Amino acid sequence: MDINSITVAAYIVASLLFILSLAGLSKHESAKNGLTYGMVGMAIALVATVAATIDVSEYVDHRALVITLMLAAIAIGAVIGLWRARIVEMTGMPELIALLHSFVGLAAVLIGWNGHIGGAHLSEGDSVALGDIKALINIHEAEVAIGIFIGAVTFTGSIVANLKLSARMKSAPLMLPGKNYINVGSLVLFAILTAIYVSMDTHHFISGDTSTGATVLLGAITVLALALGWHLVASIGGGDMPVVVSMLNSYSGWAAAASGFLLGNDLLIVTGALVGSSGAYLSYIMCKAMNRSFISVIAGGFGIEAPAGDDKDYGEHREIHADAAAELLAGASSVVITPGYGMAVAQAQYPVADLTAKLRAKGVDVRFGIHPVAGRLPGHMNVLLAEAKLPYDIVLEMDEINDDFPEVDVVLVIGANDTVNPAASEDPTSPIAGMPVLEVWNARDVIVFKRSMAAGYAGVQNPLFFRDNSQMLFGDAKDKVEEIVHHLS
Repeated sequence: MDINSITVAAYIVASLLFILSLAGLSKHESAKNGLTYGMVGMAIALVATVAATIDVSEYVDHRALVITLMLAAIAIGAVIGLWRARIVEMTGMPELIALLHSFVGLAAVLIGWNGHIGGAHLSEGDSVALGDIKALINIHEAEVAIGIFIGAVTFTGSIVANLKLSARMKSAPLMLPGKNYINVGSLVLFAILTAIYVSMDTHHFISGDTSTGATVLLGAITVLALALGWHLVASIGGGDMPVVVSMLNSYSGWAAAASGFLLGNDLLIVTGALVGSSGAYLSYIMCKAMNRSFISVIAGGFGIEAPAGDDKDYGEHREIHADAAAELLAGASSVVITPGYGMAVAQAQYPVADLTAKLRAKGVDVRFGIHPVAGRLPGHMNVLLAEAKLPYDIVLEMDEINDDFPEVDVVLVIGANDTVNPAASEDPTSPIAGMPVLEVWNARDVIVFKRSMAAGYAGVQNPLFFRDNSQMLFGDAKDKVEEIVHHLS
């Protein structure tokens, strides 16, 4: 059996493992196995690719240099990956993932340009009719242009997402005049430039002339896509960034699939399609959870039509201290905890787990309510709670727990803001109007853990803080939960 057959078989096995990985990651109980499947599949794919590259390099000049460069690239990537994985904190995962998406996009751009420079690789001895040759070259050049476009959009879009999530760029949406016309016009211009590029580069390939004009056109397509990617994500407000990260994940998948077509790599095509389709489906689910239009996510700049209504006077807030909060919890029969990004920042999941154990030991029914976009990454809160060894069966999604709040004695809002904002359902002028939220205000008492009265990531004031049944517990969430645990003891 030659190395090509072995590589194909290895790619099939890796593809199956990737499918099993996605299936496993869909549930808490099987997530660890799903991760293992994915790691094994990637290891098999990497070894097979290295073996195939070493085999093919026999037929090219400077074989030693080709193998050395490949191994050097693997080593550099492994070192960077291990370094980032070791130092990243859970709060930094969203921006790290956005940055990783940018690498996929950049790789797709470089592969596309390599495909343009290398051409369609038709052998002189191929007995193919001229019309068929033109069709094959047309397909190749279209793949080049589309792959570069998707990759470039993913590259700059992911960089902007990283900058917004890491607070190195304002989270407020960019509102250029006629931004929708800019987006649509960019897509139309891309289609026109691609048609001209395909026609021009095919003509030069057949005639054997140089294709400087086609190279300039491809450069224009690249610049256009880079600018569009930047504008698409910059036009989206910070409160909607979890959906953006998911959508960029989908884009990176399609970029990988486009690269697979250019390289003739079936594994890249399959893997890219899996990532692209699963990312798009996750984005669709999240859009439904946020009452957003899926099409508007792809177009960019959604959720900013309504004017901000932060000037309204909601009155005075009430404050509570840890000892009083402990007394309130001790007298409760039902408690719901709704975590948010603030809990991740404070690393409060471990004392929250201690608090949960204390309350359950006293016979209190403790559950968790998780909003689909709590934190800044899909599943962010679920991972934190699993990390603290909390039972899966008491961690409920928004739809599972929203109807129960009227019967709940105490709700602890730990670091959440926009996902518990009643303005989403009561104020049609709010920028988050229509977004389904955790209706915590229907409980008997609400205790909100916050460092200050500042607005949330979406920049919207929360009237929950001023409700008669709400009290503010100011300070670091980890410290305050630990104080409550101490008083309960």
